[in-house]
Amino acid sequence: MSLTTTVATMSFNLADLFERVAATVPDREAVVCGHRRLSYAELDQRADRVASALAAAGVGRGDHVAIALRNGIEYLELMLGAFKLAAVPVNVNYRYQLAELHHVLADCGARVVVHEPGTAALIDVVRRRLPEIEHAIERGTAYETWLDDAAGPVPAVDRGDDDLYVLYTGGTTGDPKGVVWRHVDIFFAAMGGGIRGGDAISHPDEIVDQVAEVPSRVLAASPLMHGTAHWFAFLTLFGGGTVVLSADTTLSPDRVLDLLHAEKISTLVLVGDAIAAPLASALDTEPRRWELDALTVILSGGATLSAPVRRSLLGHLPWIVVVDSYGTSETGGQASAVHTPGMDVRSVAQTFEPRTHTLVVDADMQPVAPGTEIVGRIARRGHVPLCYHGDPESTAATFPVIDGERWAITGDHAMVAADGRIVLLGRGSTTINSGGEKIHPEEVEAVLREHPAIYDAVVVGVPDERWGERVTAVVAARPGRVVVAEELTEHCRTRLAAFKAPRSVVVVDEVQRLESGKPDHRWAHAAAAGAPLHSG
Repeated sequence: MSLTTTVATMSFNLADLFERVAATVPDREAVVCGHRRLSYAELDQRADRVASALAAAGVGRGDHVAIALRNGIEYLELMLGAFKLAAVPVNVNYRYQLAELHHVLADCGARVVVHEPGTAALIDVVRRRLPEIEHAIERGTAYETWLDDAAGPVPAVDRGDDDLYVLYTGGTTGDPKGVVWRHVDIFFAAMGGGIRGGDAISHPDEIVDQVAEVPSRVLAASPLMHGTAHWFAFLTLFGGGTVVLSADTTLSPDRVLDLLHAEKISTLVLVGDAIAAPLASALDTEPRRWELDALTVILSGGATLSAPVRRSLLGHLPWIVVVDSYGTSETGGQASAVHTPGMDVRSVAQTFEPRTHTLVVDADMQPVAPGTEIVGRIARRGHVPLCYHGDPESTAATFPVIDGERWAITGDHAMVAADGRIVLLGRGSTTINSGGEKIHPEEVEAVLREHPAIYDAVVVGVPDERWGERVTAVVAARPGRVVVAEELTEHCRTRLAAFKAPRSVVVVDEVQRLESGKPDHRWAHAAAAGAPLHSG
């Protein structure tokens, strides 16, 4: 066990929990990336070295450590090392340009930044503007030297449930915000809560009872800079499994499938169609190339996994289960939908089975009754965040305290089906108001992707003198197919109310998405600008 804690001080602190698992299965493989393989003991030792280096750099309780890295073992050991000091790792998109990078680093007040070699020049410019950034360490030789120079015992730290975890949102509709969680809350809300085929654990000591005899092997095929990937990475580590990361910076579908085969992956975690659709296409092209018998679960979170892609994956891999997981940075995991071969996966909107403490509320914060046509917002109570970092106004709106209980109210609109399942309609900030009618883009996008000519689609509203906004579809065609706008409109009208059907269609080579897999709405609005009206 690491020198920084003892069993007597065990809590639902993320570092405490990991150290307990590492002491239980020290020789088991913890993380794989490229040619590098670390056991639990080795990962814990590396995290101790990170903690020592951070302490030598003056980092202590509550200090923010910015991680602007691609996927790799360094990412996880930096998070664990920061947690060991009760410091706070902060996810930073390594693709950010100067203004975006400056915003996040200034907002979080990071004292240390660990970054990719290719971003050194940008980091230098930001550091001249933000003198509070005392250290910038480049991944590679500089990083290893930094660890070697600070070799020594890890400072003793009194850790606890209330230590902080911060997740910066992607900023799809504005500047990124830091969502501030307590360790105990994020553990239960997003990292499994120690569940393995039963209820969540009730005491930290029970984490060792959840270590599987046969470890899972989980490939996180999405960026660790987003919550979905590192939530499932930690969920895997807390269960004694192996986290496999791709060293491929392009996420080539062939290389992902190669990795699934070579590492005998049991669970693949990805982010919607952005990753799943190319995998399905690769399997369409070469269905017998890969042996994927070990794969049992494909789990998607953070973005839409369309019905055609689900059908394709289940068709190629009829022994697997495909799970759509719903959640947000502000709520953790809230609901899921399980799909198996033979199920009817055609749907107009995404439908999920809600977890405990998740519900849809109306404008008066009352639960929406099942089977009604009332559109409410998805909410969570129980284990929810404390606030947005440095943003009391947004905190009051998103995390209200009602009758002494803190809630998290997302921007996602939904209805409740007669059977109690949540029917997700989409984010309120992207809702289109056309002729007084409210249209949720995700609902239209799901139907568009059902058309045989469509590979990907994003729907936005563009200004219109008559309608206020007109529904515009920005679509990419499947190889060898031709998109006919009138056919798409008619297709949508057979599944949706006529006012929801696109009045304009823009065909592009590729629908641009953010690294999270979510649509890039700024790009989509630009692509849709000036689109001709083709239907009444």
